[in-house]
Amino acid sequence: MTFMYHRPAMTYSPEGTEQFPDPEIPETTTPPIKDPEAETAADRSDVLARICARTRVDIEQRSQIMSLKEITARAREVTVPTRGFGQALQHLTADRQVGLIAEIKKASPSAGILRPDYNPVEIAQEYQAAGATCLSVLTEGSCFHGNTDDIRAVREACSLPILRKDFILDPWQVHESRLIGADCILLIMAVLTETQAAELIAIARGLDMDVLLEVHDEAELNRALALDTFLIGINNRNLRTLKTDIQTTIDLAPMVPPDRLVVSESGIRTQDDMMKVGAVGASAVLVGESLLREPDPGVAARRLLGFI
Repeated sequence: MTFMYHRPAMTYSPEGTEQFPDPEIPETTTPPIKDPEAETAADRSDVLARICARTRVDIEQRSQIMSLKEITARAREVTVPTRGFGQALQHLTADRQVGLIAEIKKASPSAGILRPDYNPVEIAQEYQAAGATCLSVLTEGSCFHGNTDDIRAVREACSLPILRKDFILDPWQVHESRLIGADCILLIMAVLTETQAAELIAIARGLDMDVLLEVHDEAELNRALALDTFLIGINNRNLRTLKTDIQTTIDLAPMVPPDRLVVSESGIRTQDDMMKVGAVGASAVLVGESLLREPDPGVAARRLLGFI
């Protein structure tokens, strides 16, 4: 099978920004860790557990300010349509292309501070001009130095569909995602039971958002395939060592039925990497760190897509 590994940026009609975000949503209570790489270097065994623990505390505190009942009602009142994250990726599959979900983040536990002069709007505009299909915006505050306002700013500045990448554990966060302008949310099977994931998927779909289910191994993949969503993200990062290996996608992607769409996440550094994961069935790659380490992320994205 022959694949093409780049495509021009798809054009979507920018929606109004007056409803994104809801100005009354309580701000996160989780402060950024000064050096997330150093914080996790001593003990990588439970990085995910520590982030999730901080997230649960944050949700508990903010839901006391705005209850689940209230944020649910507010989310249901949003009339601005989502931009079709899954639909944009489906076009790639129809055209036998491998697209780029370009990630926007200031820091990470594996790399520390990526961009001290972080400007999410500028990065988003560079990615769109480079030919990215969708964007991924980190909103987790402690290790990734993200903020929900980043999605609002990015949505206002460009017209690509946006994935909210965070550690979503609770219905409160799903409703919040709709209020801040996300078109898709990430759910990590490693931290959710099937029952929890199914509930969050149902809420997201009821709010017209897509769901990207992230898996790291065959057991998680089998659990994900039993759920009602067609976007499967295969994360090439080992959660214990934080090292990446695209062999994870090469091993798991062939197990995904053709009615699902595979996104290969993490560890994609070159166009050759894109070709390898595309050859086993990935319709898109989610790339952040290798782009954001470069002086010009837009140029790095164009190079990855084969434009230069």
